Amino acid sequence: MKILITGGTGFIGRHFMSRFADYQYTVLTRDTARAYLEFGSQHRYISHLDELPLDTNFDSVINLAGEPIVGVRWSDKQKHTLCQSRWKTTEALVDWMSRADSQPRVFLSGSAIGVYGIDDEASFDEHSRALREDFSTQLCERWEREAKLAEVSTRVVLLRTGVVLGSDGGALEKMLLPFKMGLGGPVGSGEQWMSWIHMEDYLAALHHLMVSDSSSGAYNLTAPEPVPNKRFVKALASALHRPCWMPLPAYALKIALGEASTLLLDGQKVLPKRLLEDGFTFSFNSVEAAMKDLFE
Repeated sequence: MKILITGGTGFIGRHFMSRFADYQYTVLTRDTARAYLEFGSQHRYISHLDELPLDTNFDSVINLAGEPIVGVRWSDKQKHTLCQSRWKTTEALVDWMSRADSQPRVFLSGSAIGVYGIDDEASFDEHSRALREDFSTQLCERWEREAKLAEVSTRVVLLRTGVVLGSDGGALEKMLLPFKMGLGGPVGSGEQWMSWIHMEDYLAALHHLMVSDSSSGAYNLTAPEPVPNKRFVKALASALHRPCWMPLPAYALKIALGEASTLLLDGQKVLPKRLLEDGFTFSFNSVEAAMKDLFE
């Protein structure tokens, strides 16, 4: 299978390319030298879509590009970077596909559960709408609109991604140090929902959506059992054989991150209704099993 992928050197992208190493990848990346060192000479690396002739054939296009959003303060400049790194890349891919001699069978484009906004009580599936809009909602809504423009020529899948759990990157990497030092604990009240998914389940779901011709539209890539933050961090501490006793006060996060602290202090209870309807089977339904697999 021939795949054009953006974000191939990112947390999810490099795991996908390693897991499905037999495919032929063309990697769109700002750092082609780094990508070459990581994945080798069997793949193609480009820094701009203009390097691709319009008669290039791809079976799938996977769009995972985007500046990391967690753990950075959202200044006006940073918000602009977060938006443009997602919107412009998606727009460019859709434009290239519209001009290409042949169309890919599927366009899988990143999104996030931030599209549902913040609510501590509601449950969200793919048919839900945001009850309260914020920056994340606006970012994701336009991100998805840009991707859906490709529907005139190919199958489009929107990847509404939750907190992806892996031991070598993503949200957990930022949390590990205090827990390893025995200084971890709940964030804020600890009552906010965390909609998570083990990396192995994410990769399997992404591959399922790529090869399943009947799958299109928005899909929540989250485990069937979202949990409150206090259970999430307790599972992490237990897997690391460390205590879980020192809460991180909400005011400290608000001082450090400003508006961006909402990603850690607020949450959404997001359910993977469409994946389950497709018959997809999760290997890790409980956060305790996921953490144990990653760290024990």
